[in-house]
Amino acid sequence: MNKLLNITTIAKRLGLNKENLELYGNNKAKICNLNLNPKGKLILVTAINPTTSGEGKTTVSIGLADAFSLLHKKICLALREPSLGPVFGIKGGATGGGKARVEPSDDINLHFTGDFHAITSANNLLSAFIDNHIFQGNSLNIDPNKILFHRCMDMNDRALREITINEEPLKRNIKRQESFSITAASEIMAILCLAKDIDDLKERLGNILVGFSKNDNPIYAKDLHAQEAMTILLKEAIKPNLVQTLNQTPCIIHGGPFANIAHGCNSIIATKTAMTLADYCITEAGFGADLGGQKFLDMKMREANLNPNVVVIVATIKAIKLHSKDGESLNLGFENLEKHVENIKKVYNKKVIVALNKFAEDSPDDLQKLLNLCSEKNIECSLCSPFIEGGKGCIELAQKVLNICEEKNTPLTFSYNLQDSIENKIYNIATKIYGAKNVIYSEKALNKLEIYNKIAPNYHVIIAKTQYSLSDNPKLIGKPDDFSINVTDLEIKNGARFIVAIAGNISLMPGLPKVPNGEKMFIDHNGKIYNLK
Repeated sequence: MNKLLNITTIAKRLGLNKENLELYGNNKAKICNLNLNPKGKLILVTAINPTTSGEGKTTVSIGLADAFSLLHKKICLALREPSLGPVFGIKGGATGGGKARVEPSDDINLHFTGDFHAITSANNLLSAFIDNHIFQGNSLNIDPNKILFHRCMDMNDRALREITINEEPLKRNIKRQESFSITAASEIMAILCLAKDIDDLKERLGNILVGFSKNDNPIYAKDLHAQEAMTILLKEAIKPNLVQTLNQTPCIIHGGPFANIAHGCNSIIATKTAMTLADYCITEAGFGADLGGQKFLDMKMREANLNPNVVVIVATIKAIKLHSKDGESLNLGFENLEKHVENIKKVYNKKVIVALNKFAEDSPDDLQKLLNLCSEKNIECSLCSPFIEGGKGCIELAQKVLNICEEKNTPLTFSYNLQDSIENKIYNIATKIYGAKNVIYSEKALNKLEIYNKIAPNYHVIIAKTQYSLSDNPKLIGKPDDFSINVTDLEIKNGARFIVAIAGNISLMPGLPKVPNGEKMFIDHNGKIYNLK
Protein backbone atom coordinates (compact mmCIF):
# COMPACT_ATOMS: atom_id res chain seq x y z
CA MET A 1 0.00 0.00 0.00
CA ASN A 2 1.45 3.34 -1.06
CA LYS A 3 1.48 6.67 0.72
CA LEU A 4 -1.09 9.14 -0.54
CA LEU A 5 0.32 11.66 -2.95
CA ASN A 6 -0.46 15.36 -3.08
CA ILE A 7 -3.49 15.74 -5.32
CA THR A 8 -1.50 17.96 -7.71
CA THR A 9 0.76 14.96 -8.41
CA ILE A 10 -2.26 12.78 -9.19
CA ALA A 11 -3.57 15.53 -11.46
CA LYS A 12 -0.26 15.70 -13.37
CA ARG A 13 -0.54 11.96 -14.10
CA LEU A 14 -3.75 12.80 -15.95
CA GLY A 15 -2.20 15.71 -17.81
CA LEU A 16 -3.89 18.37 -15.67
CA ASN A 17 -2.14 21.57 -14.59
CA LYS A 18 -2.85 24.22 -11.96
CA GLU A 19 -5.28 26.04 -14.27
CA ASN A 20 -7.43 22.89 -14.24
CA LEU A 21 -7.59 22.58 -10.45
CA GLU A 22 -9.34 24.21 -7.53
CA LEU A 23 -7.65 22.75 -4.45
CA TYR A 24 -9.51 21.61 -1.32
CA GLY A 25 -6.45 20.95 0.82
CA ASN A 26 -3.74 18.43 -0.14
CA ASN A 27 -5.95 15.46 -1.04
CA LYS A 28 -9.00 16.84 -2.86
CA ALA A 29 -9.53 19.14 -5.83
CA LYS A 30 -12.23 20.31 -8.23
CA ILE A 31 -11.45 19.89 -11.94
CA CYS A 32 -12.22 22.98 -14.03
CA ASN A 33 -11.45 24.68 -17.35
CA LEU A 34 -11.24 21.40 -19.25
CA ASN A 35 -12.46 20.79 -22.79
CA LEU A 36 -14.09 17.36 -22.81
CA ASN A 37 -13.16 14.94 -25.59
CA PRO A 38 -14.03 11.44 -24.34
CA LYS A 39 -11.92 8.94 -26.28
CA GLY A 40 -11.11 6.42 -23.52
CA LYS A 41 -12.78 3.04 -23.29
CA LEU A 42 -15.67 2.76 -20.84
CA ILE A 43 -16.16 -0.11 -18.38
CA LEU A 44 -19.39 -0.35 -16.37
CA VAL A 45 -19.45 -2.19 -13.04
CA THR A 46 -22.86 -3.29 -11.76
CA ALA A 47 -24.11 -6.29 -9.74
CA ILE A 48 -26.76 -8.91 -9.06
CA ASN A 49 -29.62 -8.11 -6.66
CA PRO A 50 -27.69 -7.50 -3.44
CA THR A 51 -27.87 -8.40 0.21
CA THR A 52 -28.57 -5.58 2.69
CA SER A 53 -24.85 -4.86 3.07
CA GLY A 54 -24.12 -4.89 -0.67
CA GLU A 55 -21.78 -7.10 -2.71
CA GLY A 56 -18.72 -4.88 -2.82
CA LYS A 57 -19.42 -3.25 -6.18
CA THR A 58 -17.47 -0.10 -5.31
CA THR A 59 -14.66 -2.17 -3.79
CA VAL A 60 -14.42 -4.23 -6.99
CA SER A 61 -14.44 -1.05 -9.11
CA ILE A 62 -11.54 0.36 -7.09
CA GLY A 63 -9.60 -2.91 -7.04
CA LEU A 64 -10.08 -3.30 -10.79
CA ALA A 65 -8.81 0.24 -11.41
CA ASP A 66 -5.77 -0.41 -9.19
CA ALA A 67 -5.11 -3.60 -11.18
CA PHE A 68 -5.15 -1.52 -14.38
CA SER A 69 -2.54 0.74 -12.77
CA LEU A 70 -0.39 -2.26 -11.83
CA LEU A 71 -0.60 -3.33 -15.48
CA HIS A 72 0.67 0.15 -16.44
CA LYS A 73 -2.57 1.28 -18.07
CA LYS A 74 -3.70 4.90 -17.95
CA ILE A 75 -6.88 4.54 -15.92
CA CYS A 76 -9.29 6.88 -14.14
CA LEU A 77 -12.18 5.85 -11.91
CA ALA A 78 -15.53 7.68 -12.00
CA LEU A 79 -17.61 6.97 -8.88
CA ARG A 80 -20.61 8.41 -7.03
CA GLU A 81 -20.50 10.57 -3.91
CA PRO A 82 -21.80 8.92 -0.72
CA SER A 83 -24.97 10.19 0.94
CA LEU A 84 -25.12 10.82 4.68
CA GLY A 85 -28.32 8.75 4.79
CA PRO A 86 -26.67 5.34 4.28
CA VAL A 87 -23.47 6.47 6.03
CA PHE A 88 -25.36 6.89 9.30
CA GLY A 89 -28.05 4.36 8.39
CA ILE A 90 -27.54 0.74 7.42
CA LYS A 91 -24.84 0.46 4.72
CA GLY A 92 -22.21 2.82 6.07
CA GLY A 93 -19.73 4.62 3.84
CA ALA A 94 -19.29 4.15 0.10
CA THR A 95 -15.58 4.50 -0.47
CA GLY A 96 -14.70 0.82 -0.87
CA GLY A 97 -13.04 -1.25 1.81
CA GLY A 98 -9.88 -3.04 2.93
CA LYS A 99 -7.06 -2.47 0.44
CA ALA A 100 -9.45 -1.17 -2.23
CA ARG A 101 -10.48 2.28 -1.00
CA VAL A 102 -10.57 5.85 -2.21
CA GLU A 103 -9.10 8.49 0.05
CA PRO A 104 -9.56 10.66 2.06
CA SER A 105 -12.41 8.28 2.89
CA ASP A 106 -13.71 10.12 6.00
CA ASP A 107 -13.95 13.40 4.08
CA ILE A 108 -15.59 11.75 1.06
CA ASN A 109 -18.16 9.96 3.24
CA LEU A 110 -19.03 13.12 5.18
CA HIS A 111 -19.10 16.66 3.75
CA PHE A 112 -16.45 16.19 1.02
CA THR A 113 -16.42 19.37 -1.11
CA GLY A 114 -19.98 20.41 -0.23
CA ASP A 115 -21.75 19.17 -3.38
CA PHE A 116 -24.63 17.51 -1.51
CA HIS A 117 -25.15 20.63 0.61
CA ALA A 118 -25.28 22.80 -2.51
CA ILE A 119 -27.81 20.48 -4.16
CA THR A 120 -29.98 20.43 -1.01
CA SER A 121 -29.82 24.23 -0.76
CA ALA A 122 -30.73 24.78 -4.42
CA ASN A 123 -33.66 22.39 -4.06
CA ASN A 124 -35.02 24.04 -0.94
CA LEU A 125 -34.49 27.52 -2.35
CA LEU A 126 -36.95 26.66 -5.12
CA SER A 127 -39.40 25.34 -2.51
CA ALA A 128 -39.03 28.61 -0.61
CA PHE A 129 -39.65 30.56 -3.83
CA ILE A 130 -42.86 28.60 -4.44
CA ASP A 131 -44.30 29.22 -0.98
CA ASN A 132 -43.15 32.83 -0.94
CA HIS A 133 -44.84 33.46 -4.30
CA ILE A 134 -48.13 32.15 -2.92
CA PHE A 135 -47.70 34.22 0.26
CA GLN A 136 -46.92 37.40 -1.69
CA GLY A 137 -50.14 37.39 -3.68
CA ASN A 138 -49.80 34.37 -6.01
CA SER A 139 -49.86 36.22 -9.33
CA LEU A 140 -49.25 32.90 -11.15
CA ASN A 141 -52.38 31.48 -9.48
CA ILE A 142 -50.49 28.40 -8.24
CA ASP A 143 -52.81 25.78 -6.80
CA PRO A 144 -51.33 24.77 -3.42
CA ASN A 145 -52.92 21.34 -3.85
CA LYS A 146 -51.19 20.79 -7.20
CA ILE A 147 -47.57 21.50 -6.25
CA LEU A 148 -45.32 18.72 -7.56
CA PHE A 149 -41.91 19.91 -6.36
CA HIS A 150 -40.91 18.93 -2.82
CA ARG A 151 -38.21 19.67 -0.29
CA CYS A 152 -35.24 17.40 0.41
CA MET A 153 -32.49 16.69 2.91
CA ASP A 154 -29.45 14.41 2.91
CA MET A 155 -30.49 12.16 5.77
CA ASN A 156 -32.75 9.17 6.33
CA ASP A 157 -35.75 10.60 8.20
CA ARG A 158 -39.09 8.83 7.74
CA ALA A 159 -40.85 11.49 9.86
CA LEU A 160 -40.53 13.90 6.93
CA ARG A 161 -42.25 11.70 4.34
CA GLU A 162 -45.54 13.52 4.88
CA ILE A 163 -45.78 16.79 6.81
CA THR A 164 -48.07 19.81 7.12
CA ILE A 165 -46.60 23.28 6.56
CA ASN A 166 -47.84 26.85 7.01
CA GLU A 167 -49.63 26.13 10.26
CA GLU A 168 -48.51 29.49 11.67
CA PRO A 169 -51.68 31.65 11.85
CA LEU A 170 -50.63 34.38 9.42
CA LYS A 171 -53.36 35.84 7.26
CA ARG A 172 -51.76 35.00 3.91
CA ASN A 173 -50.36 31.59 4.85
CA ILE A 174 -52.01 28.66 3.11
CA LYS A 175 -51.81 25.46 5.07
CA ARG A 176 -50.86 22.53 2.83
CA GLN A 177 -49.32 19.07 2.77
CA GLU A 178 -45.63 18.75 1.94
CA SER A 179 -43.12 15.91 1.73
CA PHE A 180 -39.37 15.45 1.70
CA SER A 181 -37.23 13.16 -0.40
CA ILE A 182 -33.63 12.34 0.38
CA THR A 183 -31.24 14.58 -1.57
CA ALA A 184 -29.97 11.64 -3.62
CA ALA A 185 -33.49 11.18 -5.05
CA SER A 186 -34.12 14.87 -5.73
CA GLU A 187 -34.60 16.31 -9.21
CA ILE A 188 -31.70 18.71 -8.62
CA MET A 189 -29.36 15.75 -8.09
CA ALA A 190 -30.59 14.18 -11.32
CA ILE A 191 -30.20 17.44 -13.24
CA LEU A 192 -26.64 17.95 -11.96
CA CYS A 193 -25.74 14.40 -12.99
CA LEU A 194 -27.28 14.69 -16.47
CA ALA A 195 -26.29 18.26 -17.36
CA LYS A 196 -23.51 18.65 -19.95
CA ASP A 197 -22.36 22.10 -18.76
CA ILE A 198 -23.48 25.09 -16.68
CA ASP A 199 -25.71 26.48 -19.46
CA ASP A 200 -27.48 23.13 -19.81
CA LEU A 201 -27.75 23.00 -16.01
CA LYS A 202 -29.45 26.41 -15.91
CA GLU A 203 -31.88 25.50 -18.71
CA ARG A 204 -32.84 22.24 -17.00
CA LEU A 205 -33.36 23.99 -13.66
CA GLY A 206 -35.66 26.53 -15.31
CA ASN A 207 -37.70 23.71 -16.86
CA ILE A 208 -38.53 22.06 -13.54
CA LEU A 209 -42.29 21.60 -13.40
CA VAL A 210 -43.17 22.91 -9.94
CA GLY A 211 -46.92 22.37 -10.25
CA PHE A 212 -50.11 23.61 -11.88
CA SER A 213 -52.26 26.71 -11.62
CA LYS A 214 -55.89 26.63 -10.53
CA ASN A 215 -56.68 26.64 -14.27
CA ASP A 216 -54.40 23.58 -14.77
CA ASN A 217 -51.69 25.53 -16.56
CA PRO A 218 -48.15 24.18 -15.91
CA ILE A 219 -45.91 26.34 -13.71
CA TYR A 220 -42.13 26.07 -14.17
CA ALA A 221 -39.19 27.19 -12.04
CA LYS A 222 -38.38 29.80 -14.70
CA ASP A 223 -41.84 31.34 -14.14
CA LEU A 224 -40.67 32.03 -10.58
CA HIS A 225 -37.33 33.40 -11.87
CA ALA A 226 -35.53 30.84 -9.68
CA GLN A 227 -33.09 29.25 -12.12
CA GLU A 228 -30.35 31.88 -11.89
CA ALA A 229 -30.17 31.77 -8.08
CA MET A 230 -30.24 27.97 -8.12
CA THR A 231 -27.42 27.86 -10.68
CA ILE A 232 -25.38 30.23 -8.51
CA LEU A 233 -25.68 27.79 -5.61
CA LEU A 234 -24.54 24.96 -7.89
CA LYS A 235 -21.69 26.72 -9.72
CA GLU A 236 -19.02 24.81 -7.75
CA ALA A 237 -20.99 21.61 -7.32
CA ILE A 238 -21.13 21.02 -11.08
CA LYS A 239 -17.31 20.70 -11.17
CA PRO A 240 -16.16 17.08 -10.68
CA ASN A 241 -13.96 16.11 -7.70
CA LEU A 242 -10.53 14.50 -8.01
CA VAL A 243 -9.16 12.13 -5.34
CA GLN A 244 -7.09 8.92 -5.40
CA THR A 245 -7.15 5.29 -4.33
CA LEU A 246 -4.82 3.78 -1.75
CA ASN A 247 -2.74 2.65 -4.72
CA GLN A 248 -2.55 6.25 -6.04
CA THR A 249 -4.94 5.60 -8.94
CA PRO A 250 -6.83 8.76 -10.00
CA CYS A 251 -10.50 8.80 -9.12
CA ILE A 252 -13.22 11.31 -10.00
CA ILE A 253 -16.16 11.32 -7.58
CA HIS A 254 -19.20 13.38 -8.52
CA GLY A 255 -22.96 13.11 -8.01
CA GLY A 256 -24.70 10.52 -5.88
CA PRO A 257 -28.22 9.42 -6.90
CA PHE A 258 -29.49 6.12 -5.45
CA ALA A 259 -30.33 3.45 -8.00
CA ASN A 260 -33.39 2.08 -6.19
CA ILE A 261 -35.22 5.44 -5.98
CA ALA A 262 -33.30 7.55 -8.55
CA HIS A 263 -31.14 6.88 -11.61
CA GLY A 264 -28.10 5.60 -9.71
CA CYS A 265 -25.18 6.89 -11.80
CA ASN A 266 -22.51 9.50 -11.27
CA SER A 267 -22.48 12.62 -13.43
CA ILE A 268 -22.08 12.58 -17.20
CA ILE A 269 -19.48 15.33 -16.75
CA ALA A 270 -17.41 13.10 -14.44
CA THR A 271 -17.57 10.09 -16.75
CA LYS A 272 -16.65 12.17 -19.80
CA THR A 273 -13.84 13.86 -17.86
CA ALA A 274 -12.35 10.48 -16.93
CA MET A 275 -12.67 9.29 -20.55
CA THR A 276 -10.97 12.49 -21.73
CA LEU A 277 -8.03 12.19 -19.34
CA ALA A 278 -7.37 8.42 -19.44
CA ASP A 279 -7.34 5.50 -21.87
CA TYR A 280 -9.79 3.59 -19.67
CA CYS A 281 -12.61 4.73 -17.41
CA ILE A 282 -14.18 2.41 -14.86
CA THR A 283 -17.53 3.57 -13.52
CA GLU A 284 -20.32 2.02 -11.45
CA ALA A 285 -24.10 1.97 -11.43
CA GLY A 286 -25.89 1.46 -8.14
CA PHE A 287 -27.40 -1.78 -6.81
CA GLY A 288 -28.21 -4.50 -9.36
CA ALA A 289 -28.14 -4.47 -13.14
CA ASP A 290 -31.96 -4.30 -13.06
CA LEU A 291 -31.73 -0.88 -11.38
CA GLY A 292 -28.54 1.15 -11.82
CA GLY A 293 -27.35 -0.92 -14.77
CA GLN A 294 -30.65 -0.51 -16.64
CA LYS A 295 -30.80 3.23 -15.99
CA PHE A 296 -27.16 3.67 -16.95
CA LEU A 297 -27.61 1.89 -20.28
CA ASP A 298 -31.09 3.11 -21.21
CA MET A 299 -30.80 6.71 -20.04
CA LYS A 300 -27.31 7.90 -19.14
CA MET A 301 -25.68 6.42 -22.24
CA ARG A 302 -28.32 7.95 -24.51
CA GLU A 303 -28.06 11.32 -22.79
CA ALA A 304 -24.25 11.24 -22.96
CA ASN A 305 -24.06 9.63 -26.43
CA LEU A 306 -21.63 7.00 -25.10
CA ASN A 307 -21.30 3.24 -25.50
CA PRO A 308 -19.58 1.06 -22.86
CA ASN A 309 -17.07 -1.51 -24.07
CA VAL A 310 -17.86 -4.09 -21.42
CA VAL A 311 -20.12 -4.64 -18.41
CA VAL A 312 -18.79 -6.24 -15.20
CA ILE A 313 -21.42 -7.86 -12.96
CA VAL A 314 -20.32 -8.34 -9.35
CA ALA A 315 -21.58 -11.45 -7.57
CA THR A 316 -20.86 -13.03 -4.19
CA ILE A 317 -21.45 -16.45 -2.69
CA LYS A 318 -23.54 -14.81 0.03
CA ALA A 319 -25.87 -13.10 -2.46
CA ILE A 320 -26.20 -16.20 -4.66
CA LYS A 321 -27.22 -18.28 -1.63
CA LEU A 322 -29.63 -15.56 -0.52
CA HIS A 323 -31.45 -15.95 -3.84
CA SER A 324 -31.98 -19.69 -3.36
CA LYS A 325 -35.11 -21.03 -1.70
CA ASP A 326 -33.17 -22.73 1.09
CA GLY A 327 -30.43 -20.14 1.57
CA GLU A 328 -27.79 -22.69 0.61
CA SER A 329 -28.24 -23.84 -2.98
CA LEU A 330 -25.88 -22.17 -5.42
CA ASN A 331 -27.74 -23.77 -8.33
CA LEU A 332 -31.05 -22.11 -7.44
CA GLY A 333 -29.50 -18.77 -6.52
CA PHE A 334 -27.49 -18.79 -9.73
CA GLU A 335 -30.67 -18.04 -11.67
CA ASN A 336 -30.58 -14.43 -10.43
CA LEU A 337 -27.07 -13.90 -11.78
CA GLU A 338 -27.97 -15.68 -15.02
CA LYS A 339 -30.92 -13.33 -15.61
CA HIS A 340 -28.76 -10.22 -15.18
CA VAL A 341 -26.14 -11.59 -17.57
CA GLU A 342 -28.84 -12.49 -20.09
CA ASN A 343 -30.28 -8.95 -19.92
CA ILE A 344 -26.95 -7.28 -20.59
CA LYS A 345 -26.18 -9.59 -23.50
CA LYS A 346 -29.59 -9.87 -25.16
CA VAL A 347 -31.32 -6.58 -24.36
CA TYR A 348 -28.33 -4.24 -24.50
CA ASN A 349 -26.02 -6.21 -26.81
CA LYS A 350 -23.03 -5.75 -24.51
CA LYS A 351 -20.22 -8.14 -23.55
CA VAL A 352 -20.26 -9.30 -19.94
CA ILE A 353 -17.83 -10.64 -17.41
CA VAL A 354 -18.80 -11.74 -13.90
CA ALA A 355 -16.55 -10.64 -11.04
CA LEU A 356 -16.89 -13.20 -8.25
CA ASN A 357 -15.99 -11.08 -5.23
CA LYS A 358 -14.31 -13.32 -2.67
CA PHE A 359 -15.09 -12.84 1.03
CA ALA A 360 -12.94 -14.30 3.82
CA GLU A 361 -15.74 -16.63 4.97
CA ASP A 362 -16.32 -18.15 1.51
CA SER A 363 -15.47 -21.83 1.21
CA PRO A 364 -13.14 -22.91 -1.65
CA ASP A 365 -15.72 -25.52 -2.68
CA ASP A 366 -18.47 -22.90 -3.07
CA LEU A 367 -16.20 -20.59 -5.05
CA GLN A 368 -15.14 -23.38 -7.40
CA LYS A 369 -18.73 -24.57 -7.82
CA LEU A 370 -19.86 -21.08 -8.85
CA LEU A 371 -16.96 -20.78 -11.29
CA ASN A 372 -17.99 -24.13 -12.76
CA LEU A 373 -21.62 -23.02 -13.08
CA CYS A 374 -20.50 -19.96 -15.02
CA SER A 375 -18.31 -22.09 -17.27
CA GLU A 376 -21.18 -24.52 -17.96
CA LYS A 377 -23.39 -21.59 -18.99
CA ASN A 378 -20.64 -20.04 -21.12
CA ILE A 379 -20.45 -17.00 -18.84
CA GLU A 380 -17.02 -15.38 -18.54
CA CYS A 381 -16.12 -15.19 -14.85
CA SER A 382 -13.13 -14.20 -12.76
CA LEU A 383 -12.48 -14.71 -9.05
CA CYS A 384 -11.24 -11.52 -7.40
CA SER A 385 -10.31 -10.39 -3.89
CA PRO A 386 -9.96 -6.58 -3.85
CA PHE A 387 -10.75 -6.16 -0.14
CA ILE A 388 -7.94 -8.48 0.96
CA GLU A 389 -5.39 -7.94 -1.81
CA GLY A 390 -6.29 -4.64 -3.46
CA GLY A 391 -5.30 -4.36 -7.11
CA LYS A 392 -3.25 -7.57 -6.95
CA GLY A 393 -6.45 -9.47 -6.23
CA CYS A 394 -8.03 -8.20 -9.46
CA ILE A 395 -5.21 -8.79 -11.97
CA GLU A 396 -6.93 -11.72 -13.69
CA LEU A 397 -10.19 -9.77 -13.89
CA ALA A 398 -8.36 -6.75 -15.31
CA GLN A 399 -6.64 -8.82 -17.98
CA LYS A 400 -9.94 -10.35 -19.08
CA VAL A 401 -11.61 -6.91 -19.17
CA LEU A 402 -8.71 -5.52 -21.19
CA ASN A 403 -8.99 -8.39 -23.66
CA ILE A 404 -12.67 -7.59 -24.22
CA CYS A 405 -11.87 -3.88 -24.58
CA GLU A 406 -9.49 -4.71 -27.43
CA GLU A 407 -12.29 -6.42 -29.33
CA LYS A 408 -14.55 -4.46 -31.66
CA ASN A 409 -17.21 -2.70 -29.60
CA THR A 410 -20.77 -3.84 -30.19
CA PRO A 411 -23.53 -1.28 -30.82
CA LEU A 412 -25.63 -0.51 -27.75
CA THR A 413 -29.31 -1.42 -27.99
CA PHE A 414 -32.04 -0.41 -25.52
CA SER A 415 -34.98 -1.86 -23.64
CA TYR A 416 -37.39 0.83 -24.89
CA ASN A 417 -37.75 3.47 -27.60
CA LEU A 418 -37.88 7.11 -26.56
CA GLN A 419 -40.85 7.61 -28.90
CA ASP A 420 -42.93 5.02 -27.03
CA SER A 421 -45.68 6.01 -24.60
CA ILE A 422 -44.86 6.04 -20.90
CA GLU A 423 -46.90 2.84 -20.46
CA ASN A 424 -44.91 1.03 -23.16
CA LYS A 425 -41.60 2.12 -21.69
CA ILE A 426 -42.58 0.86 -18.25
CA TYR A 427 -43.94 -2.37 -19.74
CA ASN A 428 -40.73 -3.01 -21.68
CA ILE A 429 -38.53 -2.52 -18.62
CA ALA A 430 -40.82 -4.66 -16.46
CA THR A 431 -41.10 -7.56 -18.91
CA LYS A 432 -37.68 -7.53 -20.56
CA ILE A 433 -35.46 -6.63 -17.58
CA TYR A 434 -37.42 -7.88 -14.56
CA GLY A 435 -39.24 -10.79 -16.18
CA ALA A 436 -42.71 -9.58 -15.10
CA LYS A 437 -45.84 -10.75 -16.91
CA ASN A 438 -47.59 -7.37 -16.82
CA VAL A 439 -47.89 -3.96 -15.13
CA ILE A 440 -50.74 -2.92 -12.84
CA TYR A 441 -51.45 0.78 -12.20
CA SER A 442 -53.16 2.43 -9.27
CA GLU A 443 -55.94 4.92 -10.03
CA LYS A 444 -53.60 7.71 -8.93
CA ALA A 445 -50.91 6.57 -11.40
CA LEU A 446 -53.44 6.19 -14.24
CA ASN A 447 -54.65 9.77 -13.76
CA LYS A 448 -51.08 11.05 -13.99
CA LEU A 449 -50.33 8.90 -17.04
CA GLU A 450 -52.90 10.79 -19.06
CA ILE A 451 -51.37 14.15 -18.09
CA TYR A 452 -47.69 13.22 -18.44
CA ASN A 453 -48.07 11.54 -21.84
CA LYS A 454 -49.25 14.92 -23.15
CA ILE A 455 -46.61 17.17 -21.54
CA ALA A 456 -43.58 14.85 -21.50
CA PRO A 457 -43.16 13.23 -24.93
CA ASN A 458 -39.95 11.33 -25.62
CA TYR A 459 -38.87 11.41 -21.98
CA HIS A 460 -36.99 8.59 -20.31
CA VAL A 461 -38.66 6.44 -17.68
CA ILE A 462 -36.99 5.14 -14.54
CA ILE A 463 -38.59 2.76 -12.06
CA ALA A 464 -38.17 3.18 -8.32
CA LYS A 465 -38.41 -0.22 -6.66
CA THR A 466 -36.75 -2.49 -4.13
CA GLN A 467 -33.15 -3.42 -4.84
CA TYR A 468 -33.48 -6.85 -3.26
CA SER A 469 -35.57 -8.50 -5.97
CA LEU A 470 -36.12 -8.38 -9.72
CA SER A 471 -39.74 -7.69 -8.79
CA ASP A 472 -41.18 -4.90 -6.62
CA ASN A 473 -41.53 -7.36 -3.72
CA PRO A 474 -38.27 -7.84 -1.75
CA LYS A 475 -39.42 -11.32 -0.68
CA LEU A 476 -39.50 -12.62 -4.28
CA ILE A 477 -35.90 -13.75 -4.48
CA GLY A 478 -33.98 -15.51 -7.21
CA LYS A 479 -35.53 -15.33 -10.66
CA PRO A 480 -39.26 -14.95 -9.94
CA ASP A 481 -41.92 -15.58 -12.56
CA ASP A 482 -45.67 -15.05 -12.86
CA PHE A 483 -45.55 -11.69 -11.07
CA SER A 484 -46.74 -8.18 -11.85
CA ILE A 485 -45.09 -4.81 -11.35
CA ASN A 486 -47.41 -2.57 -9.34
CA VAL A 487 -47.04 1.12 -10.19
CA THR A 488 -48.50 3.07 -7.29
CA ASP A 489 -47.53 6.59 -8.39
CA LEU A 490 -45.74 8.61 -11.07
CA GLU A 491 -43.51 11.65 -10.64
CA ILE A 492 -42.36 13.94 -13.42
CA LYS A 493 -38.81 15.35 -13.39
CA ASN A 494 -39.25 17.79 -16.24
CA GLY A 495 -35.86 19.44 -15.90
CA ALA A 496 -34.12 16.05 -15.78
CA ARG A 497 -36.39 14.90 -18.64
CA PHE A 498 -37.61 11.65 -17.14
CA ILE A 499 -40.63 10.12 -15.44
CA VAL A 500 -40.30 8.15 -12.19
CA ALA A 501 -42.63 5.18 -11.87
CA ILE A 502 -42.88 4.27 -8.18
CA ALA A 503 -43.40 0.53 -7.81
CA GLY A 504 -44.49 -1.37 -4.73
CA ASN A 505 -43.94 0.14 -1.32
CA ILE A 506 -40.68 1.96 -2.08
CA SER A 507 -40.27 5.39 -0.50
CA LEU A 508 -38.18 8.33 -1.78
CA MET A 509 -37.28 9.13 1.85
CA PRO A 510 -35.64 6.11 3.55
CA GLY A 511 -35.78 5.57 7.29
CA LEU A 512 -33.09 4.62 9.78
CA PRO A 513 -32.77 1.01 11.01
CA LYS A 514 -33.41 0.05 14.64
CA VAL A 515 -29.70 0.42 15.41
CA PRO A 516 -28.25 2.98 12.97
CA ASN A 517 -24.57 2.93 12.09
CA GLY A 518 -24.36 6.39 13.62
CA GLU A 519 -24.80 4.86 17.08
CA LYS A 520 -21.63 2.79 16.61
CA MET A 521 -19.35 5.67 15.60
CA PHE A 522 -17.16 7.81 17.83
CA ILE A 523 -14.46 10.44 17.53
CA ASP A 524 -11.42 10.84 19.81
CA HIS A 525 -9.81 14.03 21.17
CA ASN A 526 -7.50 14.17 18.14
CA GLY A 527 -10.44 14.20 15.73
CA LYS A 528 -9.93 10.62 14.51
CA ILE A 529 -13.21 8.94 13.53
CA TYR A 530 -13.89 5.29 14.31
CA ASN A 531 -16.43 2.84 12.83
CA LEU A 532 -17.29 5.02 9.83
CA LYS A 533 -17.56 1.96 7.59
